[in-house]
Amino acid sequence: MRKPARRGTRGDRGDRGQVAIEFVGTVPLILLLVAAVWECVLIGYAFSLAGNAADEAARAGAVHGDAACVAAAKEHIGDAWRMSAQCTESGDIVRATVRLNLPLLHPGIDIGVPIEGEAGSPKERED
Repeated sequence: MRKPARRGTRGDRGDRGQVAIEFVGTVPLILLLVAAVWECVLIGYAFSLAGNAADEAARAGAVHGDAACVAAAKEHIGDAWRMSAQCTESGDIVRATVRLNLPLLHPGIDIGVPIEGEAGSPKERED
């Protein structure tokens, strides 16, 4: 009759500790994936934010003029975002362009790649 193998001896450890090694190896990959997904969310939000700010700026510029145009763009973008706004008139159309810098994991920490939102609105006539 054969003796049962003794567990815990130096030569026969089996797969003890394997889960810990796999956990330590996969955690950085999971964190990298979460950071990549978060960056994609910020990029999408930045495009949406720039487009909305440009739209609101063009509407304000159509009613109140250039000064209101830039002020409206700044009002619709938080302080953490670095932005520039430009308003131009072309005939009866007021065009607003808002540029944000692409954020790196947090608004305010950017990599210098511009995201641009553009909008136009017809001038309002005062009667």
